[in-house]
Amino acid sequence: MDRIKRAGSPIHAFFPTGIEGFDALAELALDMRWSWNHAADEIWNQLDPDLWDLTHNPWVVLQTVSREQLQRTLDDPVFRRKVDDLAAARRHEAEAPAWFQQQYPLDALTSVAYFSMEFMLSEALPIYSGGLGNVAGDQLKAASDLGVPVIGVGLLYQQGYFRQVIDMHGEQQALFPYNDPGQLPVMPVREPNGEWLRLEIMFPGYPLWLRAWQVQVGRVTLYLLDTNDAANFPAYRGVAGELYGGGPEQRLRQEIVLGMGGWRLLEALGIKPDVCQLNEGHAAFAVLERARIFMEETGQPFETALAVTRAGNLFTTHTPVADGFDHFNPRIIEHYLGDYARNHLGIPLRDLLALGRLDPDDPAEDFNMAYLAIRGSGAINGVSRLHGKVSRRIFQSLFPRWPEVEVPVGHVTNGVHMPSWDSAEADGLWTEFCGKERWLGITEHLEEKIRSVPEDKLWQLRADNRKSLVDFVRRRLSRQLAASGATAGEIGNARHIFDANALTLGFARRFTTYKRPNLLLHDPERLLRILTVAERPVQLIVAGKAHPEDEAGKAMIQEWMHFIRRPEAGGHVVFLSDYDMLLTESLVQGVDVWINSPRRPWEACGTSGMKVLSNGGLNLSELDGWWAEAYTPEAGWALGDGREHDSDPAWDAAEAEALYTILEQEVIPEFYCRDSRGIPTAWMARIRESMARLTAYFSSNRTVRQYTEQYYIPAAAAFRERAADRGAPAVELVNGLRDVTRKWKNLRFGEVAVTTDESEHLFEVQVYLNGLSPDDVRVELYAERTVDGDPVRLEMTCGPKLVGAENGYVYFARASAARTAADYTARVIPHLAGSMIPLEAAHILWQR
Repeated sequence: MDRIKRAGSPIHAFFPTGIEGFDALAELALDMRWSWNHAADEIWNQLDPDLWDLTHNPWVVLQTVSREQLQRTLDDPVFRRKVDDLAAARRHEAEAPAWFQQQYPLDALTSVAYFSMEFMLSEALPIYSGGLGNVAGDQLKAASDLGVPVIGVGLLYQQGYFRQVIDMHGEQQALFPYNDPGQLPVMPVREPNGEWLRLEIMFPGYPLWLRAWQVQVGRVTLYLLDTNDAANFPAYRGVAGELYGGGPEQRLRQEIVLGMGGWRLLEALGIKPDVCQLNEGHAAFAVLERARIFMEETGQPFETALAVTRAGNLFTTHTPVADGFDHFNPRIIEHYLGDYARNHLGIPLRDLLALGRLDPDDPAEDFNMAYLAIRGSGAINGVSRLHGKVSRRIFQSLFPRWPEVEVPVGHVTNGVHMPSWDSAEADGLWTEFCGKERWLGITEHLEEKIRSVPEDKLWQLRADNRKSLVDFVRRRLSRQLAASGATAGEIGNARHIFDANALTLGFARRFTTYKRPNLLLHDPERLLRILTVAERPVQLIVAGKAHPEDEAGKAMIQEWMHFIRRPEAGGHVVFLSDYDMLLTESLVQGVDVWINSPRRPWEACGTSGMKVLSNGGLNLSELDGWWAEAYTPEAGWALGDGREHDSDPAWDAAEAEALYTILEQEVIPEFYCRDSRGIPTAWMARIRESMARLTAYFSSNRTVRQYTEQYYIPAAAAFRERAADRGAPAVELVNGLRDVTRKWKNLRFGEVAVTTDESEHLFEVQVYLNGLSPDDVRVELYAERTVDGDPVRLEMTCGPKLVGAENGYVYFARASAARTAADYTARVIPHLAGSMIPLEAAHILWQR
């Protein structure tokens, strides 16, 4: 299709190659393993302590420090030995067999391409907004730890997500600083001759040139595309400008770059993944480009190519409401992809639009990226058990007449990369009792080991973490106030705010209505009373951003600021602006209780509360997302009744009342009830249960192992099977599916007879298959799930042919008499070897 162009590029950064030892420093600085392995922190601190403290970006430190300081420091034999040892250890760890290499043969899985709109790896690479990027970044890190062959694909934003400032009126202001690639830990993707790899995508009127960058994340490589190329039409240079900025047309351009451009980049690099994971529907255009390349390689038509490549695609949805998926007006799809459909996929635009529509015959229906992802994938998963259920409900309309429980959406509950979020003190404690390599393999044994930690050690961990957080709050708040025009007195007071011995609550997340960030403010006077009891002081840290166009979210931030500025609230609650990774790290390490209050079931998973687990923090959260499956009374507190109440103001009021009551009657008394040593023994028992029972399970280690075993390896095998012999098995499958579709309307049921004895029912069902063979279908007895059980699916046995009928048969099955015969219904579904039902054929015929 579009050609690849390689052109020379300017020098990426200043390289003082004349200084011996610089290459080893650069090797360490450009591997973002430093974001969770802190062995090299003292090196960067020694080079420039002030800059290191401000940026936590080794690459910036390395490029900013003077040649004289570099030379002088590298001349120190102790420093030089430390650098060389760290570089050698990095290379050794990258080459040593990890969990995946030890557990699975080399041909089980060659590579997984992980596409995501954002990646949260470090504040040094600000190309993320929040939860979606958090999941993507933590899973790349876990894949590195475990040796799973994952390759990340994303965008290098020129500005990324906005930076937040709270002005003197308590209003959020949005800033968009430029992401200078020379200051980011990225390198251009180059050919062996040193030329910079560039790709071309045809946009209306002009070509769009993409530049490629590479980020090293331990064993894993992340590739990023950007559009700020001098050869681009001015309006196109900013396509990869802001994350989640601009209107629908800008979003569509970004998603074309991510999906189509990203897959094209892998092809240009000679990387041929077995599996493509779409981290949300933004990346769904990769489905089309992967199929197009298979067409080009084999000469197969689009329908066959999609059948082959679909088997190797996994769609991971994070969206808990149907309106949350990106969708585009058909006219804009035609404008950008009409030529692509006709001339490169060989299909009419109508067929392309049908892939993203519920009703392909409705010309006014928008193109839904989630529908494209579903129709182009062999598996779909939500990101928590509850979200899997919610997603089955959302997508049921794509599988008409199928029971909701059988809509083909599974789940893998998210986890967080514990080494990225634990404090130095927590890491030391876990290392002492569970070993330094605890997150590099199986983790199920950690529960027993962490239970053996003495009570006084756990309490000391909490005291140390809380003190570090209080110090951080004082520094950050004083700088924040100075920037907003506060008085010298206010800034001075901030340097002494909070008490390192007081119960500390944290509430930090995106400010949007469904997350109910102001539930705590439902009764401001009661909240004040909770915070200001002299004998049992409570302090609250609030943080979060509202999207610049979300007026309701911004108003909620201002409401908090007005509350905080009340004289009686002073010293008890703060709002820390510009919620980023550095702030998140300090919060999750230091808070005693993490509060989360979304409207169920609108929190698909939520990972912020998982980050406190390894640090001994506790959760007080709505029974939504991950907490709906994690909660146990011994390990935290729960809001809600486990049911859905939409946006009922009366229910919001009831839950606010419940939140205040839990704080007043359970959380605060338990924290301040101490034994003769000053230790809150009941609180410690709760911490121990939380750390032991929840930390390992809600880690990205477990998440990535589940993806590998439940999705990646099976998808790789299915893709290879269909791709064999230039896609010949897929040709047979496509023909079979066409035949079933053509003849399905002629199927019907005949007579049904049931005989019952004390233990079972015998069903005899007549089925007229007409043009179809018994091998093309599966006849089942189905009984809906009971309150405490699963649905019953019993395959019926094909018996004698009905006299005089074309492919009419009697089918038999025996079912337990524990349920009445009326509970069971016969049904017919397609059954073709190697097919994915109902993803590839949603036909179903019910007896009644």
